[in-house]
Amino acid sequence: MKSILKAEEFALFILGIVLFSFLHMSWWWFPVLLLLPDVGMLGYLFDSKVGAFFYNLFHHRAVAVILLLIGYFNDVHGMLLAGVIMFSHIAFDRMLGYGLKYPSSFKNTHLGEIGK
Repeated sequence: MKSILKAEEFALFILGIVLFSFLHMSWWWFPVLLLLPDVGMLGYLFDSKVGAFFYNLFHHRAVAVILLLIGYFNDVHGMLLAGVIMFSHIAFDRMLGYGLKYPSSFKNTHLGEIGK
């Protein structure tokens, strides 16, 4: 089952790359911006509950899709870019086994414990 989930996330990551190609930006921006959603981890500087909230906010696929849609339908390039980058980042993270966090610990995710 794990292989199927990773393959699905890989396909979504490829979709993110395709979506980025429609933005007509230089390709060097993609790898530079790809890790930007990890700024949500800064919440862990306060405690695990705040950290989980902000991490999950920056790694929730629905948030990425909402940004994408608002940016597309309102012709707001920055919001569209943010949605595409978030969408791609989330797929990349989930491919590697990083899921949404539980407030108890950074290692506890909806995909299981990190490192097991």
